[in-house]
Amino acid sequence: MKITELMTKDTMMLDLQSASKDEVIGELVSILEDDGKLNDAAMYKQAILKREEQSTTGIGDSVAIPHAKTSAVKSPAIAFGKSADGIDYDSFDGQPAHLFFMIAATEGANQTHLEALSRLSTILMNSEARNSLVNASSKDEVIEIIDRFDSVEEEEDIIQDSLQTDSRGKVLAVTACPTGIAHTYMAADALKAKAKELGIEVKVETNGSGGAKNILTKEEIAAAPGIIVAADTKVEMERFKGKPVIQVPVADGIKRPKELLEKAVNGDAPQYAGGSEQNADKESGEKESRNGFYKHLMNGVSNMLPFVVGGGILIAISFMFGIHSADPKSDEYNRFAEILNTIGGANAFFLIVPVLSGFIAMSIADRPGFAPGMVGGLMAANGHAGFLGGLIAGFLAGYIVVGIKRLFRNLPQVLEGLKPVLIFPLLGIFLTGIIMFYLVSPLSAINTGIQDWLGGLGTGNLVILGLILGGMMAVDMGGPINKAAFTFGLAMISAGNYAPHAAVMAGGMVPPLGMAIATTIFRKKFNDAERKAGFACYFMGISFITEGAIPFAAADPLRVIPASVIGSAVAGALAMAFGIGLPAPHGGIFVFPVVEGNPFLYLAAILIGSFVTALIAGLLKKPAKN
Repeated sequence: MKITELMTKDTMMLDLQSASKDEVIGELVSILEDDGKLNDAAMYKQAILKREEQSTTGIGDSVAIPHAKTSAVKSPAIAFGKSADGIDYDSFDGQPAHLFFMIAATEGANQTHLEALSRLSTILMNSEARNSLVNASSKDEVIEIIDRFDSVEEEEDIIQDSLQTDSRGKVLAVTACPTGIAHTYMAADALKAKAKELGIEVKVETNGSGGAKNILTKEEIAAAPGIIVAADTKVEMERFKGKPVIQVPVADGIKRPKELLEKAVNGDAPQYAGGSEQNADKESGEKESRNGFYKHLMNGVSNMLPFVVGGGILIAISFMFGIHSADPKSDEYNRFAEILNTIGGANAFFLIVPVLSGFIAMSIADRPGFAPGMVGGLMAANGHAGFLGGLIAGFLAGYIVVGIKRLFRNLPQVLEGLKPVLIFPLLGIFLTGIIMFYLVSPLSAINTGIQDWLGGLGTGNLVILGLILGGMMAVDMGGPINKAAFTFGLAMISAGNYAPHAAVMAGGMVPPLGMAIATTIFRKKFNDAERKAGFACYFMGISFITEGAIPFAAADPLRVIPASVIGSAVAGALAMAFGIGLPAPHGGIFVFPVVEGNPFLYLAAILIGSFVTALIAGLLKKPAKN
């Protein structure tokens, strides 16, 4: 398919009237809408603006390529506009843009369309083509220019051995952008063109909408002096373990190809550490690794944490108005406290499990896994299956969709567009839902069984009970074991026994506080990202948000989880030994004024447990590789 089959005279405007970036986007959207290319112009414009938030599509050299791939597009098309005066488009080079190509790709665009759209990006890297378009005076001339350069045979991806190339070896690169139809190929072309100019041998793998092309082989990776990864989206990285890797946004591949190539050919880059259990015999392009479980889990947790932090702190603040201030039947009732509790508890906290599941599934199966994961997670939340149910739903949905993809991988080309809009969501949601329908009840029963077991210990030694409850809060940090202990504490509050819940909250505060202290005392044992997360854990810990320690537990479970359990158990036991009672179900330090007993002894119990966790984790962990 030629590019000019997608960019016709009806989708061109040679005298744009816009004076700003937002105006020119609106004007180009209107061109596509008037030509019947869009299902929903407002939705398409929103997708364009969302793409611009990630990084500007003003590529410099007078060109901007706003683009989006969305169901708001009825049929693939390109709108072309030209501004004689130029428009400030936040371009890479800071100069006004004169040429605008707005790419509209359908959600299920076929390979022929995607290749044509990506070829346009390649053409626009050619200075002769750009200059010709700037000087074009008619729509016919624009079409002739595009056709002329579109027919030029594509340059080979690998520079031929006959060229005089650098003796230090072949540089490898990977380019990828969120939509995979513009910046991916422009970065690749910029790197290849500059490499040819510098006499550097290069091979570029492009991760576009149509899948990876020119895939790097295991042998090439082993021999490469350095590797450039210019990407704004997920790229398979484990194959580069032990190699010097430069990781930059895809825009840098377009803007700074010379700098990147010279660094790569000299091996001037940090070695990529990879996963701790990476299988060295894996073939290039293989997607899963032995540490894949943690990668997928971390994707879910990182997207879940904002709900945990925001919701948890709002709940805690509501308790400052009184323990029962959110209850309209209480004498302490406060309307604002009820609002805070509703936002934080009934809404933000309610979304934790579905969001966790959805993003785990998305990590495994990409975007088609998200909807089945969310539905499975919602079923787990509604069925009281808790954190464990969410984990199971996420992994279940992800691998179900992976199986569906494989099952339908050989569909006729004409039916390819049905996969993302019909086949994947329909079968993914159905199969995940039907399995979760039968799993929810057994998972919920786990909570009930643990609560009954704890009830039998209620008349025993209070210190042992505190040790057990505190330790349980750290075993799965928000999962069914944690929730069973929390529910038991709430039941004891209802029965007028406030001591067990004091142990529960002490145990729940220790894991994030312990890891926060560990990142402060043992800084060299944690990388920069973990140290930043550790600082946030101070606030989550004092707010009784145990989930704040999940990233540390997921990354190093064999050290962090035992350290957390021991510290939490110590805190729970001390809270019982000090005779502390807690009538508030949540709130962290915000509810210390209402504790029964000495609040300073309660604080001491929590700090002692936190330092125990910090010391164990810090001493066991190995120095981090930043």
